[in-house]
Amino acid sequence: MRDVTTAHPVQDLDVQPTPLALLLLGRDADPRSERGVECPGDLPSPSDPDLVARARAAKEKLGEKVFVLGHHYQRDEVIQFADVTGDSFKLARDAAARPEAEYIVFCGVHFMAESADILTTDDQKVVLPDLAAGCSMADMATAEQVAECWDVLTEAGVAEQVVPVSYMNSSADIKAFTGRHGGTICTSSNAERALEWAFEQGEPSAVKVLFLPDQHLGRNTAVRDMGMSLEDCVLYNPHKPNGGLTAEELRNAKMILWRGHCSVHGRFSVDSVNDVRERIPGVNVLVHPECKHEVVAAADYVGSTEYIIKALEAAPAGSKWAIGTELNLVRRLANRFAPEGKEIVFLDKTVCFCSTMNRIDLPHLVWTLESLAEGKEVNRIVVDPETEKYAKLALERMLALP
Repeated sequence: MRDVTTAHPVQDLDVQPTPLALLLLGRDADPRSERGVECPGDLPSPSDPDLVARARAAKEKLGEKVFVLGHHYQRDEVIQFADVTGDSFKLARDAAARPEAEYIVFCGVHFMAESADILTTDDQKVVLPDLAAGCSMADMATAEQVAECWDVLTEAGVAEQVVPVSYMNSSADIKAFTGRHGGTICTSSNAERALEWAFEQGEPSAVKVLFLPDQHLGRNTAVRDMGMSLEDCVLYNPHKPNGGLTAEELRNAKMILWRGHCSVHGRFSVDSVNDVRERIPGVNVLVHPECKHEVVAAADYVGSTEYIIKALEAAPAGSKWAIGTELNLVRRLANRFAPEGKEIVFLDKTVCFCSTMNRIDLPHLVWTLESLAEGKEVNRIVVDPETEKYAKLALERMLALP
């Protein structure tokens, strides 16, 4: 385990909390589960009306010792306390640019906090308010599974031709694997450039890319943006012998896609696109590249979270938009641009939040800030030095991309 979790004594109790209780309280993690797939419906309001005042007081007491990062998918009650907001990589870089902050409180999910720990100084402490805030996509590729995949590629005689490209939405272990094997990290904004770089690492006709862990971003970038065919892509399933692929299929492939996906973006369908076009004439459909290939093909615009925000900023007054990404962000954008006469709706009729993102709620944030203000370190995320070394190497290769 890469988490370093401070002990949490239970006051006035003679019993020790069970592992399940700690998980529910956000003071432990279960790396084996696929999290983030539930649709909890509308989010409840904080039960304690004093939570906002308590969070504000604790943050003021900490002053410049704390720097709070808020991912775009966080709920509004948490975002209001963020010093900066952004996507996962932007936030990790923002943290690295604040070396005077002793504590980096990352309101996001586990892999994001790991990235922040990798990029910040040894003197800074990265804290995740709820250790159960994982990512179902990142959980779909474990270090053991990827090592086994590399053995399969070696036995097929293609490993020497393979360059790993891993999405930012991956664990530190997967980033380290990527660094060890000469690969790079990518974001949804620079995936095309990362793939171009990978194919430049040898004879372009011979190089193959192992894309981890999101099959949809890999496929959409290769086919939609780079002109490859769907036949150039094969899907490696870690739950099947040899990934469910023959040696010949691996030799013929240009893109070896890992069988992973985002549980929220994967919900959108072509039916969702067709339905919204029928309901809202003239609507512009804008989706994230983590959506399925057929959804991306049916959309009008495709882009990262930052692209989505900028597109709506530039959109003319009175325009209509259906957005295929996490609901908290869509709601925030709808409220932000309503005064400009822009109609913004969620692409799917079914309301689905990222449940693990929403584990970072106001009670957890208050507990974290008050604990830090009292000098108690909680839920610290620490990546071990060996993993950090190679994960940072992969991240630095991405930073060096033109």
